Amino acid sequence: MTEAPHVAAASGVAVPSVGRVEPSAETVSSGADERTHMNFGIQLYSLRDLDEPTAALVRRAADAGFDGVEFAGVDDAAAVRAALDETGVAAPAAHVPIEELEADLDAVCERSGSLGVETLVVPYLPPEAFADADAVDETAHRLDDLTAKCDDRGVRLLYHNHDHELVTVEGEPALDRLAEESGIGFELDLAWMLTAGYDPVAYIDRYADRTPVVHLKDVVVDAGAKRGGRPVPLGEGELDLDRCLAAARDGLVEWAVAEHDFPADPAAFCRDAGEFVAAHRIDEEA
Repeated sequence: MTEAPHVAAASGVAVPSVGRVEPSAETVSSGADERTHMNFGIQLYSLRDLDEPTAALVRRAADAGFDGVEFAGVDDAAAVRAALDETGVAAPAAHVPIEELEADLDAVCERSGSLGVETLVVPYLPPEAFADADAVDETAHRLDDLTAKCDDRGVRLLYHNHDHELVTVEGEPALDRLAEESGIGFELDLAWMLTAGYDPVAYIDRYADRTPVVHLKDVVVDAGAKRGGRPVPLGEGELDLDRCLAAARDGLVEWAVAEHDFPADPAAFCRDAGEFVAAHRIDEEA
């Protein structure tokens, strides 16, 4: 059984990772130190209430200074492809419901591939999928089966967590059991790990070899709120963003993707998140 990196017990304590693989992102060296050249993107789900075409959202992301966008649905692939080419913005990943992936993976891969997407993310599975050991093991097998099919098509598959994947199952968080029982990669949502009571940095360290993308979301912990916290603009919550970014760079994180589930002003969030990213880039990322 893996000892979980809980905030109360291990906040600020380095937790050994399970291993490292060569990063696909560019690495930069400074003396004896080597770190991943991390890119910054925005999850376009954050901008859904603007009621604009996806291509327009790509242009907003470019204007805000992001390196890339993560899709959560695309309306007009041809127009989006043109916007990506026009702006030079990358499309590293896309959230796709697992039902859609399982129903017609070839169609998903063809559509995503036309936009340059090489990483597909299962954005959500319900709490029942992590309710007990048997449920987690079944989820692990389901995700492994889908991972193998994605591998056959040259596509990487990740799973994106919320807070319910961190419920305790036979003495450890369900997410850790999932990691033990499967080979699925992760897109760690750092805010939801914090609201679940765990140290996001410890999880970045632990799963450095299987976490190429993180969600950079800030949050105010609130036990009365959905998922135990209220998302807020970057820098206004309780997530130690500097520490998280340092850990991501020291690991193999290729993309830090800004997200806000319910921004009061999505356009302002996009702009302000871009400014936050610009202020937190290191020289090699400028």
